[in-house]
Amino acid sequence: MLQGLMRAALASLALLVVAGAAAAEVTRDTLWVVTRTCVAAQSTFGKPFPCLRVDLGNAATPGFAVLKAPLLKTEVVVMPIAKIVGLEDMSLRSAAGAAYWRATMGSRHYVTDSLNGRLDLRNVGMAVNSRGGRSQDQLHIHLDCVQPAVRAILRSHAGAFTREWSLLPFPLEHERYYGRMIPETALEDLNPFAALAHLPGSHDLRRTSFALIETSADDPVRGAYLLAYRAADSHAERLLDHDCALAAKTAAR
Repeated sequence: MLQGLMRAALASLALLVVAGAAAAEVTRDTLWVVTRTCVAAQSTFGKPFPCLRVDLGNAATPGFAVLKAPLLKTEVVVMPIAKIVGLEDMSLRSAAGAAYWRATMGSRHYVTDSLNGRLDLRNVGMAVNSRGGRSQDQLHIHLDCVQPAVRAILRSHAGAFTREWSLLPFPLEHERYYGRMIPETALEDLNPFAALAHLPGSHDLRRTSFALIETSADDPVRGAYLLAYRAADSHAERLLDHDCALAAKTAAR
């Protein structure tokens, strides 16, 4: 059975690699097949292949997996090992959502490790796309470098953020976001999935996408920017830079 899962997972990863050329061939369960394979490999052999890590969890803490994105140098995704379709799943508003987010924050080092430490952890952003903005129906949280232009805009407009959701008076990647500031002392226990339930307007999260970007050392505040917007294909992953120009700037100094 495990060999069959391995073959299915490798085929699924291959499909993800060529998704841009043959998107119709990639089913929305491809990532779930890969997740199941990682769990089976960890349970059987103590190795998480093809994932980077699998935490099987326990009665108190749900399990998760970390997967390197195919063909991309730095991006990883964090996924529950339970079947959770997306950020709209009501179960994420509970303690499970906070646990998955802690796992995500703790996985940022996979991005910086791939850059040999040329990027500060605070410059690793995290994003979850909406149902229309994602290709997979297994919750997956994207982790990668922050877009330099996004970093600069957030720094210059830090004063626009409060502890409550508000429509930001500036665009990010041509979209109008709601934003709120998460104090540094609140990051450890943050559940952004629960926070989304308090967004102004519609509570239908299927059209919602969000990102969290920690403040940098040069920002006038300490904490993190929580950002969200709604659209049929909302895609906060656009705030991330899969070419990681920030690391190149650091190396050039």
